Amino acid sequence: MQKIQRPKTVVFSAAPGPLDNPLKGWAPYWFSWLTQYYLPVSMNFWYVSWRELEPNPNDYRFEQWEQRWDTNLTRNNHVVFRVYLDYPGQPTGVPQWLIDMGVEMRPYTEYGGGLSPDYDDPRLVQALVRLIRALGQRYNNHPRVAFVQLGFLGFWGEWHTYPRTELFASEATQRTVVDEMRAAFPNKILQARTANGYLGQHPWLGYHDDMFPEDTDGGEAWHFLPTLRRAGRDQNWKVACIGGEMVPNQALRLMTTDWDLTRTMTERAHITYLGPYCPPLEDHRSNSTFMNNSRTMVRMMGYEYRLKELRYTPEVRRGSRIELALFGVNQGVAPFYYPWEVRMGLMNTANQVIWSWRVAVDIRRWLPGEFIMRTVSPIVSLPKGEYRLVLGIIDPWRNQPRVRFANNFAVINSWNVLAPLRIP
Repeated sequence: MQKIQRPKTVVFSAAPGPLDNPLKGWAPYWFSWLTQYYLPVSMNFWYVSWRELEPNPNDYRFEQWEQRWDTNLTRNNHVVFRVYLDYPGQPTGVPQWLIDMGVEMRPYTEYGGGLSPDYDDPRLVQALVRLIRALGQRYNNHPRVAFVQLGFLGFWGEWHTYPRTELFASEATQRTVVDEMRAAFPNKILQARTANGYLGQHPWLGYHDDMFPEDTDGGEAWHFLPTLRRAGRDQNWKVACIGGEMVPNQALRLMTTDWDLTRTMTERAHITYLGPYCPPLEDHRSNSTFMNNSRTMVRMMGYEYRLKELRYTPEVRRGSRIELALFGVNQGVAPFYYPWEVRMGLMNTANQVIWSWRVAVDIRRWLPGEFIMRTVSPIVSLPKGEYRLVLGIIDPWRNQPRVRFANNFAVINSWNVLAPLRIP
């Protein structure tokens, strides 16, 4: 008489979460003089000028720009980007051919000075729409691109020209940029600097707080979170990423003396990433408080999945199916924002995943708190033998598992090894 295998519960031990999970954490600048980052990073933030991308009308230099993504420090990292027309203190980002057409360039002296284009000139708007559509065609389905900031308008592409408010784009131009970006990037998370005006009317839009954490929620009406609350956008984090940038050159203070403020605002704003200025750019490896708090923060940002237990039958006969349930918790402050594929599989004794199946689950719904994942495999037809049950969340850029868990189980060839399974 055959022995009937009873379901088994495997309880997983917790461990500190990984420091380089994808699509979260630090997203620093890259400069040619940088030789290393002093903390692990999985994303980079790239500013790029319109002038660089389109030096001649309809002559888009996307490939040349993308070559910059592949330095020794950055080639394995996902990309966040923002296109600008006007970066104070730097040469104009407006293409020369638009200036030669007669688009007015208005001088200012604030923030190091520069030239602010007439954002409402129909020639500029028409060319900008063409650029946005070309960007969407190139990057909407590009698996390396993580998040796209709206950019384009205002100082640094941050949608203001404060205190020179007369230089900013009209509401009509603002609407054009938002609507064209949404149409061009239906499959990417877009982010805006603020929820004021038309930017506050969209349930799908993410935001970025570029004076984090001091101007996040410090009691002023113009601070980041109050603008989201007034617009009814303080729940957008559940579907669209909240990013930001640390107050420039203040990482040491913000990760030590003012750590309580930094931690509180990370939780309150549901921050997924910070960059381009962020702690990995500074060498404070001798400061244990800085290093420990930086590690704590990167684990807190975005998602952090910890598996609590697995319920399954550890012996499965050929011709039957594997049934299992995984119980876990997202102990981060935000969900994951893309429907990356989840796969369960069997790994042989040579550490090869020789069979796997797609799990019908949408990980975007794993908000902070508990989650359950149940799955039934296709019919098992593998040879008899000893296997290990493995789990992978697949990064479409590399087409291999990338997400790891806050557990101490083995990770082999990027697959998370959960438990033994035997086919008798």
